[in-house]
Amino acid sequence: MRNIVQVVLLILLLIGSVNYSSNAENNKKQYEHQIIKTYEEDVTGDGLKEIIELKGVLFSPDSKYYRDIVAVITSSENHVWEIPYMGGYDPKLTFIDLNHDKVNDIFFQSPTGGSGGLYQYHLHTLVQNKLLEIPLPEQPFVKGKFLENFKLEITISPNTEPTIINIEKRANEYIRLGIYNKEGKLLKETSAMVDPVAFFEPKLISKSKGYGLKSYQQVSGAYHADQIGTVESLWYFDRDKWILLQTKWMPSN
Repeated sequence: MRNIVQVVLLILLLIGSVNYSSNAENNKKQYEHQIIKTYEEDVTGDGLKEIIELKGVLFSPDSKYYRDIVAVITSSENHVWEIPYMGGYDPKLTFIDLNHDKVNDIFFQSPTGGSGGLYQYHLHTLVQNKLLEIPLPEQPFVKGKFLENFKLEITISPNTEPTIINIEKRANEYIRLGIYNKEGKLLKETSAMVDPVAFFEPKLISKSKGYGLKSYQQVSGAYHADQIGTVESLWYFDRDKWILLQTKWMPSN
């Protein structure tokens, strides 16, 4: 009888060990980088294509959110570079010459998943085996403020006149929030909400000039869902800096 008990205990221990080992292996795989997509592009300018693997760790098995995203670049001579990115959804790389040195740069984008519709972007160059990040353009001039009689003033450039927007159709909401009284008198100085650039997209400037970037920046009234419009800006990289070519205001419907 004693021998039977010992055998049963041994079997239970073995089963527990197998389950523990299996769970440990599954947990290990869960936290390992997996390849999201593999690209072949010449990003060093040597005329040979590098292998670029975009990798990430899924937050959970049933999630579409990747954390610890990284691009691993391997040259034909087995030189390896890594570019770490923050987490996001549906990450992807685009290869396009944005600094105009005749070699494609590495343009990363990924939605952050927040309510503001923001993306994260990074731009890198690897010419002559030197990995450098190129800062993306920022639009510092966009400002907005509420005016008397249910008006909103939007400034998009120091060289252009402000745009005045009639917001009377939203009067009841602004009265409720204490920004105006019923007669349209401004009760307190209130600025509009200006988001950082939410979205970039490459745009062909001309055949001779090549590509630039178009940015989209949302402006809201009293709160984020109170969308007033979008500032669209066109940028071109020249002599190590971004030049603002054009800015326009696009009101929301």
